[in-house]
Amino acid sequence: MHTEGVGLSTIDYAIFALYVVIIISLGLWVSRSKDGEKKGTKDYFLAGKTLPWWAIGSSLIAANISAEQFIGMSGSGFSIGLAIASYEWMAALTLIIVAKYFLPVFIEKGIYTIPEFVENRFKSRNLKTILAVFWLALFIFVNLTSVLYLGSLALETILGVPMMYAIIGLALFAVIYSLYGGLSAVAWTDVVQVFFLILGGLFTTVLAVSYIGGDGGIIAGLSKMTQAAPDHFKMILEKDNPQFMNLPGIAVLIGGLWVANLYYWGFNQYIIQRALAAKSINEAQKGLVFAAFLKLIVPVLVVVPGIAAFVITTNPELMAGLGTMAQAHIPTLSQADKAYPWLTQFLPVGAKGIVFAALAAAIVSSLASMLNSIATIFTMDIYKEYIGPKAPETRLVNVGRISAVVALIIACFIAPLLGGIDQAFQYIQEYTGLVSPGILAVFLLGLFWKKTNAKGAIMGVVLSIPFALFLKLMPLGMPFLDQMMYTFMFTTVVIGLVSLTSTKTDDSVGAIVLTDKTFKTQSGFNIASYAIMIILCVLYAVFW
Repeated sequence: MHTEGVGLSTIDYAIFALYVVIIISLGLWVSRSKDGEKKGTKDYFLAGKTLPWWAIGSSLIAANISAEQFIGMSGSGFSIGLAIASYEWMAALTLIIVAKYFLPVFIEKGIYTIPEFVENRFKSRNLKTILAVFWLALFIFVNLTSVLYLGSLALETILGVPMMYAIIGLALFAVIYSLYGGLSAVAWTDVVQVFFLILGGLFTTVLAVSYIGGDGGIIAGLSKMTQAAPDHFKMILEKDNPQFMNLPGIAVLIGGLWVANLYYWGFNQYIIQRALAAKSINEAQKGLVFAAFLKLIVPVLVVVPGIAAFVITTNPELMAGLGTMAQAHIPTLSQADKAYPWLTQFLPVGAKGIVFAALAAAIVSSLASMLNSIATIFTMDIYKEYIGPKAPETRLVNVGRISAVVALIIACFIAPLLGGIDQAFQYIQEYTGLVSPGILAVFLLGLFWKKTNAKGAIMGVVLSIPFALFLKLMPLGMPFLDQMMYTFMFTTVVIGLVSLTSTKTDDSVGAIVLTDKTFKTQSGFNIASYAIMIILCVLYAVFW
């Protein structure tokens, strides 16, 4: 790390410009159509069902890692420590579960959207519409807006670009390469985006930790970090930890985090859509297990830099080594999300450009993914259902494009209003958690309990949100992950009771038929899954 100047050099701008040219060129090249050929819904929303495993895995991670990880999770690493990595490491195990037990059913049904699966299972258009509206609201008002806000915060901190200009720039970048080509453009460019994500993340981590280690390098740096901030290397927080409300001890591993992860990786449209576009079920499962391996290294890219920033800012000698520039935008526990952008000031020429490209890749790949899923849900579950049931394929594709642009414009106006939120990663998890427990209960019971019916599912979803709000607003001060677990349990009971007391017809109508063959996986998948579980056991044993 060095101390020469703020912002990017000419070389950094050249590297970033090269990245932009590569992404836009690749996106447009993938989006091209043969003479006389017009894109249909399968081509636009599901990439023609042609994605190989490595593109699926790369695209999953690119869609997942966004500003909320680079900025938000680094901020949580700064204030909480390695414990926040449970979101990433437990996600690896979740991906294996989703690949083995959920994907075979989804792909066998040939669905475009998760709400479509609901209609297929419960024979209820009302329930499908309720969930479609839920997801559209969540994607626009929580996910899109938070990614735009955090991304613009990074640009404002690193380059001094006014927030509104940064928001507009990011939005236009995402639209230019993804809007015309749909999921194909998003998925194939994500392969390149992941390369920049990993390379940029590693640059920041290695240089920050090496700076702390001095002549001893990265090994000495890690040793000094564990000595300087031992509480930041505990995966399971004690009750007296000031961050216990965000990560409530052992309950993280056996409670609410499972609700968050199973919902996100199993039933979240902008994530699972890549797997639905796979060549085959085996290809989809290999893609998810590849993504699981990548998830194991994500904390190294996004959490460790946050811990490094904490160690540097609390050590006067290390701060002095950075010079007076270190006093600019210095992160504090009350402004933890400044940690990652602050660190990037001290990267050498060239490295800054790569890290800046990584940040941009994280932001625009997630924006593009969300826009494609918003377009898919609105077009297939709202427009086609209620407005244009007989609309030609080309019109449906254009409706998808228009809906994506409208959603992005709304998010651009709302994003600046998120200013002042600390630890945005936690904010996203908390407000998504108002909706996700009820939706997860509907899907799990719908998949694995034949007696679940539409009336029970609708009652469960509708009552889950007021119950979640009640737990959130009550004065007991319950951790939000615990709130999610109790909401999931409440919704499960409601669905079960209503389904059992309201079934008057054959309760097996629409039920999923599960056989031994449904969950059979290839030996390569099984070996990889066991390897991931062993690695997780070792990680938690070391950092318990």
